[in-house]
Amino acid sequence: MGGLVWLASYPKSGNTWLRAFLHNLFRNPDAPVDINDMMQISVGDSQREWYAEVAGRDVDKLSENEIAALRPKVHQHLTKLSKNPVFVKTHNFLGIDRGVPLITMAMTAGVIYVVRNPLDVALSLAPQLGLSIDRAITLMARDAGGSLPDRANVAQRFSSWSAHVKSWTRRATPQLHVIRYEDMHDKPTETFGGVMRFLNLNHPPERLEKAIRFASFKELRAQEESHGFREKSIHAERFFRDGRSGQWRAALTAAQVTAIVERHREQMERFGYLPE
Repeated sequence: MGGLVWLASYPKSGNTWLRAFLHNLFRNPDAPVDINDMMQISVGDSQREWYAEVAGRDVDKLSENEIAALRPKVHQHLTKLSKNPVFVKTHNFLGIDRGVPLITMAMTAGVIYVVRNPLDVALSLAPQLGLSIDRAITLMARDAGGSLPDRANVAQRFSSWSAHVKSWTRRATPQLHVIRYEDMHDKPTETFGGVMRFLNLNHPPERLEKAIRFASFKELRAQEESHGFREKSIHAERFFRDGRSGQWRAALTAAQVTAIVERHREQMERFGYLPE
């Protein structure tokens, strides 16, 4: 029975990019791994199928209180998927829902947390959820922020962007490794190499570089254009949009920038995201 290694982030912050890298690193394929096969390496903590298996009945017949109560049992179930550590994607914040922890720390072996500038997150989150940018900014500011159940997942509890980031990163421990989306883009060898070392892997440099290349944003986008991506939202035209950092400078109004900075200043300053 393995422990859980959480791949945690606020939505649209680089979680899928990280998973693609890990998939290519572990598989070490001759060609880039299909983006629709990533569940072979990682699973999602909110996938409906786990709740149905543990409850023994259709998820649609469960109340929100029953879903919350099932979470620790689902996490226990996930540890049984492998004798090795199990990588689990989550967008939940590290907190409590209806009196039950959203993340079961007793079953946790480690955490890789990805943080991204909220100014860019707003631009990516809006089409993902079918919202205007202003409504996405409002959602990111809500302490009760989250997503409703859909065809693939039970409800998720994000909280606000600031609360999400703070909940996962406020306490440095040897089991926590934090990376910035911007560094994944600008310093891939250093950043992904740090992930590899955090996982106590000692692969040669050429294997690391191949995994980075096979999981490049250009490759992921090309695959989606070629044969689609099953994790794409029904609201969005595509999942992998552009991938560049700093697009907010041309896309957000001064009022939108001010709204984000005023709400999230403390955490933005921690990670070097405050505009000059």
